Amino acid sequence: MIDRLIDKIIEKQNPTVVGLDPRLEMVPQFMRERYFNEQGKTPKAVAKMFFEFNKEIIDNVYDIVPAVKPQIAMYERYGHEGVQCYIKTNEYAKSKGLMVIGDVKRGDITSTAEAYAEGHIGEVKIDDQYYNIYNQDAITLNPYLGSDSIEPYIKYCEKYDKGLFILVKTSNPNSGEIQDLKTNEGKLYERVGRLVSKWGKQLMGEHGYSQIGAVVGATHPKQAENLRNIMPNTYFLVPGYGAQGAKAKDLKGYFNKDGLGAIINSSRGIIAAYLKESNKLKFSEEDFALAAREAAIHMKDDLQGNLFES
Repeated sequence: MIDRLIDKIIEKQNPTVVGLDPRLEMVPQFMRERYFNEQGKTPKAVAKMFFEFNKEIIDNVYDIVPAVKPQIAMYERYGHEGVQCYIKTNEYAKSKGLMVIGDVKRGDITSTAEAYAEGHIGEVKIDDQYYNIYNQDAITLNPYLGSDSIEPYIKYCEKYDKGLFILVKTSNPNSGEIQDLKTNEGKLYERVGRLVSKWGKQLMGEHGYSQIGAVVGATHPKQAENLRNIMPNTYFLVPGYGAQGAKAKDLKGYFNKDGLGAIINSSRGIIAAYLKESNKLKFSEEDFALAAREAAIHMKDDLQGNLFES
């Protein structure tokens, strides 16, 4: 999985992942009205409009970005209709050649982890039939329960060429309440980083990176430089660019000298770009996906200009 992701990053010359995290208020009014008229103000209407919204975003960015990252919570809250939309979104993204990183943040005891792993990155066996339910190339995990909650996923990563991005240092303001606690091996996030590096050694790709990656928030550049030294062969999934305040110039320490090592996420900064005050005169609601494309191109240029300049 990691080699496929890196190949796409190199091909597109772009370490961007688009977060497909739709909210009802992001969906253009014309689209909301259409589906509410057809389906009523129901979860089914929301699921249908979310899929159309996602589909148009994907159609306008698939040629310039290597991957998308749908956040499952945005879909799960609408019940089975929302989950079906999540699955359809993943399938459509894959059909356009994109990698899919499922932002599911699972974390539980071994027997439950086995079920999550089988469902999300493995195949579900029903008698003599096998099904790939969620169509994801990688997923995010919470490691709080320790190694035995992670090991079932590693087995499926190896068998099905899938990947993990494990929470190490997250971008939210209060992450330090737990992640910065001191241990006899430094801060807690450093301890988790060493564990991630250890878990990843058994799944190294040809580019020199592991299929076991780390989530490292863009709002913590100093900690990221420290983690890059701890985890030189770990790919970082980096949320927090743009809307959460991080800028491209802050992200150099997330990358290795080879120009690889991180993929940078932007969600509402791209998918809701048409709602920015600076864009409202330039893009109509009907042009929301064109606004997303322009925002994705701007992000690509921003990253290239600040990260890879000589």
